[in-house]
Amino acid sequence: MGKKIVILNGSPRKTGNTSALVKAFTEGAERAGHAVTEFFLDGMTIHGCKGCFGGHSSQEVPCVQRDDMAQIYPAVKGCDVVVLASPLYYWTMSGQLRTALDRLFALEEGDGNLLRGNGKASALLMAAEGRGFEDALTYYEHLLAHLGWKNLGHVLAGGNMDVGDIKGKPEMQQAYDLGKSI
Repeated sequence: MGKKIVILNGSPRKTGNTSALVKAFTEGAERAGHAVTEFFLDGMTIHGCKGCFGGHSSQEVPCVQRDDMAQIYPAVKGCDVVVLASPLYYWTMSGQLRTALDRLFALEEGDGNLLRGNGKASALLMAAEGRGFEDALTYYEHLLAHLGWKNLGHVLAGGNMDVGDIKGKPEMQQAYDLGKSI
């Protein structure tokens, strides 16, 4: 039986190197019989967390803010795997992805924790000009420890300055293989 996979794509480029990794991962996952839903965060209206602690996890839209996170909450609640995809910006994930992650906190508030545990798993896909992924990886590992999610692995593709630089590189096959292995 296939798994439900949600990809939070934090790239600002629909045809950039991170998005190429997402496409390869998706092809592998779909080939293995999984259902994949991708959210291209840069094309969505997602406001920053207000830190109000006003969320209620049991509500259909658990956050007090009404924006495009309303599409993401039910998908994350109902999935088995959450894939985080981002370019490397200032040694961490993009603002688009970090903003969405901050807002997922609403699923931990109020009426019950619907984010932590629950048998969820995660994978990380990142592309960058350089190769300094250590801080982003540390954040990712701390996040998964907090959430109690299983780490399915990561693909970190450095050395990709221009759009399309990643084509033909081994990380593309690694992303496909990671998707297929789930």
